[in-house]
Amino acid sequence: MPGNFDLECRDCPRLAGFLDQVRRERPAYHARPVPPFGDAAAELLIVGLAPGMHGANRTGRPFTGDHAGILLYRSLYEFGFASLAASEAADDALVLKNCRISNAVKCLPPQNKPLPEEIRCCNPYLAAELRQQPPRVILALGAVAHQAVLMACGLKRTSFKFAHHAVHSLPASSALPSGLRLYDSYHCSRYNTQTKRLTEAMFHAVFRDIAAELERQ
Repeated sequence: MPGNFDLECRDCPRLAGFLDQVRRERPAYHARPVPPFGDAAAELLIVGLAPGMHGANRTGRPFTGDHAGILLYRSLYEFGFASLAASEAADDALVLKNCRISNAVKCLPPQNKPLPEEIRCCNPYLAAELRQQPPRVILALGAVAHQAVLMACGLKRTSFKFAHHAVHSLPASSALPSGLRLYDSYHCSRYNTQTKRLTEAMFHAVFRDIAAELERQ
């Protein structure tokens, strides 16, 4: 089994080839697999979909430097999980507190749409992260992240249905502790926030419940 990250991974030919092309066209971009970011011993793990072209793929840090990170980092700051309300670059002063951010797929996919086989191929890295650094709460941003978490936990996708603000108690296993809770939210993408499918109030309601959950012993 792999570790929880490999900067030189080329296991998905389509993604590896696409990143090669991006590096040629934009040599200043990170354009490689993007590592998890945050507190290694965090109780909260946030799982997104994949790096964005001009966000994490450019900066090398999840949700940093693009529209999707605006609401996320503002919310993390509001609820005490981040030292700053915005994340502009991988070398800025932002520090996450009791929180870590990862992605279901670590490489930028064309049109922001990873293929099912690419999600499966990358899943062992998420599974390894859950084993090595078990959180108490996982927040899945979007249905793909939700399904990737279930896959990493060895659970059937049909057992736990994705819905915004749904909360699932996941069963313990040999690899995962008891009491692990999976929260769902619509992804904080530009499309979802601009169409009001996801509002700040909706997103904050999820974080309010997560913060309350983590305060309980």
